[in-house]
Amino acid sequence: MAREVESETTVNECFSVTVPAAVRREAGVEAGETLRWSVGEDGTLSVELVAERHGLVSKLEPIDVGEPTDAASDHDR
Repeated sequence: MAREVESETTVNECFSVTVPAAVRREAGVEAGETLRWSVGEDGTLSVELVAERHGLVSKLEPIDVGEPTDAASDHDR
């Protein structure tokens, strides 16, 4: 990350939060991406953007199911 960005947000009644725009821009967070939340022993809350792993299906060994399939292209982006 190029620089440190701080912002505040409020937890709503459904326990949801909005990632502030400045934080989204700096971290490159886009709609549909996954965030991983963790709480340290001292109570510190942290969140990180989970990197998507493209190409995992294409690394699986094929098995013969009696008909042609193309699972790698069907499931990898």
